[in-house]
Amino acid sequence: MAKCDFCGKDVKFGIKVSHSHRRSNRTWKPNVQRVKAIVDGSPKRVYACTRCLRSGKVTRAN
Repeated sequence: MAKCDFCGKDVKFGIKVSHSHRRSNRTWKPNVQRVKAIVDGSPKRVYACTRCLRSGKVTRAN
């Protein structure tokens, strides 16, 4: 699974609990997208979560 290169957000694990309280494993996946961004002055393809994209931590390269 992909991981955000800027904030480090990745998959989290937990337990799904049904109405009858049966428990099974589940995952929470972040909304990570592969975008072209400016890294160290040059455009590069990186993984970035949508929160970093919205907050301005990532400068997009068009």
